[in-house]
Amino acid sequence: MTTAKTTWRFPRTFWVANIVELFERAAYYGCFIFLAVYLTTRVGFTDVEAGVLTGLFSFFLYFMPTFMGALSDRIGFKKAICLAFGLLGIGYFILGAFPTKPAAVISLILILLGGATVKPVVSGTVAKCSDEVNRARAFSIFYWAVNIGAFGGKSVVDPIRQMFENPNIPGSGLQYINLYSACMAGVALLFSVFFFKNVESETAPKKFREILGGLWRVLCNFRFLSLIMITGLFWSVQGQLYATMPKYLFRMVGEFTKPGWIANVNPFVVVLCVIPITQLVRKMRPVSSIGISFLIIPLAALAVAIAPMFESTEINLGFIQLHPIVFLMIIGIAFQGLAECFLSPRFLEYASKQAPEGETGLYMGYSHLNAGFGWLFGFVLSGFLLDKWCPDPNSLPEGISLIEKQSYYANAHYIWYVFTGIGVFGFFMLLLFRYVTDRFDKKNALSQDTVESPASTT
Repeated sequence: MTTAKTTWRFPRTFWVANIVELFERAAYYGCFIFLAVYLTTRVGFTDVEAGVLTGLFSFFLYFMPTFMGALSDRIGFKKAICLAFGLLGIGYFILGAFPTKPAAVISLILILLGGATVKPVVSGTVAKCSDEVNRARAFSIFYWAVNIGAFGGKSVVDPIRQMFENPNIPGSGLQYINLYSACMAGVALLFSVFFFKNVESETAPKKFREILGGLWRVLCNFRFLSLIMITGLFWSVQGQLYATMPKYLFRMVGEFTKPGWIANVNPFVVVLCVIPITQLVRKMRPVSSIGISFLIIPLAALAVAIAPMFESTEINLGFIQLHPIVFLMIIGIAFQGLAECFLSPRFLEYASKQAPEGETGLYMGYSHLNAGFGWLFGFVLSGFLLDKWCPDPNSLPEGISLIEKQSYYANAHYIWYVFTGIGVFGFFMLLLFRYVTDRFDKKNALSQDTVESPASTT
């Protein structure tokens, strides 16, 4: 019997898939880091409306890939990925070229459909282009492509915004970020058309009825569903990197800040720490590792909440001077990344262990619903909190004095206390989950031992 060898050599389609994934992530994160800001500053939505819209967008972006993956299996991966990048390119272009409310809604639907199609096609191609021996290496390359794209996309958007900003038109520079994302999608489309090839599947495409049945089985698994909802609280705090952070920096510090650069602290910490931390906690129960993440995530919000305690206008680090809010935001985002390292790999491990035999793929496909639910809740809540404590400057009464204007932002840091509380609440809910499930498992084990032990006879 021939033993398969480990290798870093993969088919050309594998590398094409990772290249287009890199461009897709650059487009998505370049747009998404400023999406909530753009919808309020340039398009004209209120903070609450923008929170609801971006929350629904985020939820369906995590919910739809399973269904779009089934469609991709039916029409073929090449047609699906070309269609996806066509939708993405058109969606980003409409979002940037036509800053109106109807156009924004239509564009987000197109981006949602395109993004939800790219996810299963690229990950499916990576899986099909690798064998069991080399799959871990294949997905490590995929993971790096995702993070390089995200890091690159968020790095270039701040210079684009500042370069094209018209002082007389608030948010005008943000339009060009969406056009940049359209260009990235266009490049990915060209790669897909000319270089991407279909990879044959050994299994028949699933019917939508089967997918809905699988979703119902997942939702009926009370233990798995409970942990999805509890860890969703974690992601509601983590999601403030996009929901609250950019608006908060612009309104509390100034338009000169660079939220895209600051947000890159998160993927930098994750890439640097996820492997050693996963190795460190490998012998822990997954729930224990998740518990550590819930001990850390409140610190991410608390770090920003205590900014008013710093009276100085700048913090001197020797090589650079930073506004206290910017400095503490960087620390908070670093905590986010660190917490994510303790949660994400072990939660996926837990999800795989919850799956009945033959349904591991199903459970893994729906495991990301925790982020979907968390971002829906977190984005909607962010809109209401911003409206209450850190409102859009354009919504303030005209003619008010500087002192009166400042009074509207005196309690802006309360927003972060709310998310600190959500993180703490999540920790206690996880403790309750562990207590209940441990008691159930112990009781079930005792019952099993009683059944298996034969009655003593004399």
